[in-house]
Amino acid sequence: MTLSVDEAGRALADPKAYADDARLHEALALLRREAPVRWVEAPDYTPFWAITKHADVLEIERNHEIFLNAPRPLLGTAEFDELNRQRAEQGIALRTLIHMDDPDHRVVRAIGADWFRPRAMRALEPRVKELAKRYVDRMVEFGGECDFARQVAVHFPLYVILSLLGLPESDFDRMLKLTQELFGGDDDELQRGQSNEEKLQVLLDFFAYFQGLTEERRKHPTDDLASAIANARIDGEPLNDFDTASYYVIIATAGHDTTSATIAGGLQALIEHPDQRKRLTENPELMPLAVDEMIRWVTPVKEFMRTATRDYELRGTTIREGDAVLLSYPSANRDEEVFDDPFAFDVGRDPNKHLAFGFGVHYCLGAALARIEVRAFFEELLPRLGSIELAGPAESIATTFVGGLKRLPVRYSLA
Repeated sequence: MTLSVDEAGRALADPKAYADDARLHEALALLRREAPVRWVEAPDYTPFWAITKHADVLEIERNHEIFLNAPRPLLGTAEFDELNRQRAEQGIALRTLIHMDDPDHRVVRAIGADWFRPRAMRALEPRVKELAKRYVDRMVEFGGECDFARQVAVHFPLYVILSLLGLPESDFDRMLKLTQELFGGDDDELQRGQSNEEKLQVLLDFFAYFQGLTEERRKHPTDDLASAIANARIDGEPLNDFDTASYYVIIATAGHDTTSATIAGGLQALIEHPDQRKRLTENPELMPLAVDEMIRWVTPVKEFMRTATRDYELRGTTIREGDAVLLSYPSANRDEEVFDDPFAFDVGRDPNKHLAFGFGVHYCLGAALARIEVRAFFEELLPRLGSIELAGPAESIATTFVGGLKRLPVRYSLA
């Protein structure tokens, strides 16, 4: 069945479309070709402009003073947007870095920035490699068959980021469940419930946990990122409870869910492209390029929204003041004008100008850590891997924000 342009636009507001690669990329290719700046009216959603070309996503990201994150940083239903507006008025809304604009964004981002600089990443690398080995060893313990997405990929990055925060391992399973409920709110299997109240409760559970952590770290400061956040001061004052909890939430969730999606999706790509797995195994110096290709291929963050502060012309179309735009990263990362053979998985792709980490002032704080984790895992796995194949169908999360595989059954031989 051939999609119309209107149907292609509405696919961007359908969580199930992101669980169907063929359908999603058919829609995105059509929009890039025929309507790269497209007004989308989808049931239950406030209308928005869909931005699908790499150059246009870059242009909007560069113009961060014209296109703001607030008040609609993510795609949600009109009801969800209104609920968030009410929460903000009550002072109980999630307010992470992705919800902020300058000057707040600049000063709040600086709180955690030192923990993700190259020097800090080099210090963390031995721990990352140790954990990578632990989880590859665990694959051996599984006896040659496992659900890689559920049993390996979600746990390894979680341990890394929660170790950086300084959380006890006894709390890791709780954090995993809350993260999956938060990002899987549109997935029938992962969601806690379908109502906005049930989705709000997930957030409140996060806040309750991190409020206790903040109190503990303020009484007994430690040498970890959680303590740095808890004791941070802006203009001499500590962050309020919700801003502090919001900071923890974005680190603990985005810091592992995106990376686990890349690791699982990267392994699937290597299984489905055995020539590329062979090439990478025989040429391990390609690993840095391969990591970025896995990130481009998976693109775990599907979209961010921006709101225009004035009229702005893009490709001959006027985006009016107050209009929302959706930046489609999976589309930008398959743009035929930027990537040679964009639907080929190429572990030696160079250059690779993917936008999976965003661009400009909102460039992902944890990009370097994500690259280190993906690299460490596959540097441990590939030399030990004999054979590997799918042992059942792979399944993806239904989402419009962050996601990837939720199941990847594999059968393998591993030293």
